[in-house]
Amino acid sequence: MLAKPARFAWLTSGLYWRTFFLLSFLIAASMAAWVVSFRIVERTPRAEQIASQVASIVTITRSALLHSAPTSRRELLFDLASNEGIRVYPREENDKVTPPQDTTLMPLIQSMVRSRLGIETRFAGSVNDIPGFWISFTIDDDDYWLTLDRERIERTSGIQLLGWATITLLLSLTGAAFISRLINLPLARLTQAARAIGRGQQPAPLPERGPTEIREANGSFNQMVVDLNRVESDRTLILAGISHDLRTPISRMLLEVEMAKLSDDARAGMQSDLAQMDAIIGQFLDYARPAGEEVRQPVDLSALIMDIAREASRLPDVQIFSDVTSGLEVLGNGIDLRRVVNNLIENARRYGKTPGSSRTDIDIRCWRDGDKAVLEVGDRGTGVPDSELEQLLRPFTRLDSARSQANGAGLGLAIVERVVQRHGATLRLSNRDQGGLLARIAFQLAPAGKI
Repeated sequence: MLAKPARFAWLTSGLYWRTFFLLSFLIAASMAAWVVSFRIVERTPRAEQIASQVASIVTITRSALLHSAPTSRRELLFDLASNEGIRVYPREENDKVTPPQDTTLMPLIQSMVRSRLGIETRFAGSVNDIPGFWISFTIDDDDYWLTLDRERIERTSGIQLLGWATITLLLSLTGAAFISRLINLPLARLTQAARAIGRGQQPAPLPERGPTEIREANGSFNQMVVDLNRVESDRTLILAGISHDLRTPISRMLLEVEMAKLSDDARAGMQSDLAQMDAIIGQFLDYARPAGEEVRQPVDLSALIMDIAREASRLPDVQIFSDVTSGLEVLGNGIDLRRVVNNLIENARRYGKTPGSSRTDIDIRCWRDGDKAVLEVGDRGTGVPDSELEQLLRPFTRLDSARSQANGAGLGLAIVERVVQRHGATLRLSNRDQGGLLARIAFQLAPAGKI
């Protein structure tokens, strides 16, 4: 089955358009059924009415001509033509006669008129190229034609019906659009609020009015937001307490290790373990730190990356290859952005050792792409199975191959993703063609007026 083009996805995925098109279809189908039913039901009564009108006109005209004085017939015919639109002509054998227009009503009208005026009555659509509705009648032994304007016989034209139907349909579609909007507006608000929650933002409370179902849904969502904020606040408070309670004894242990009579190897090992514990606590706090409404300032991303690259180059087991376009500025928090780049470098240093070497080769690139600043940090290691790339962004997750060779809580990339989301950027992990893991982040460049 062929996939539908992405540009038409809104026709089938949007609830608003589904509702609109469903209502439009129902309205159009109802109008079509009404028109067909009306034309079928009113056909016989309409034909009966027209036939009675035609028969009456012919009968009255014949009687008027029959009983009028011969000298006044000319004036009578003139009055009928000018006032009533009824014209009478003698019928000749050589008249050029055209049959009446073939419509659904015409056979019924002819049959009903003949039942009143006689079976010999003839009909024509034009006589001698004069259009109209022509009916024959006789006075004594003389044959005549009586002609009426077609507007008296024909029903409302198809163009008129089409015009009325178009106006009615447009009004109905406007009503359908209003109804669809009214139905889907609460859902759209709920969707926007849910997306804001997903981005770590604080949405405005949803209005608790309208139908019972909408009020209950919005009320439940607002209560959920309050509960989430309370949980976030409680978690921050608990983690702050844990940080204080754990770091105080760690500091005492570091002091005791310094003062204890230990060998240099034992002291260095204990100090390394305590430093690792302190770093893990720091990772927990970084990951759990609430987003809040942070003040965004212009940050020279190019200079920040180059500064971090210089610091990382001092590590004995790391070699940095950088290609950074200068002058790229983004709105954000400089400390958070520094943490992002440091975590990516540290993740590459721990898990991306270059095969056959004791060091890690890390490539750092940053360039402008339209209104985006794109940052790439990649190693030249063995990479990660494609099926497990998504797992790397989950907190407390490390691949089995990395568990025995590196320390940490498995929060480095999870912290990176959180900070990237707070900055409205996008993060994508992939394997490099030449080997190794590549992290690509696209930041929105700061507007010119902000710099």
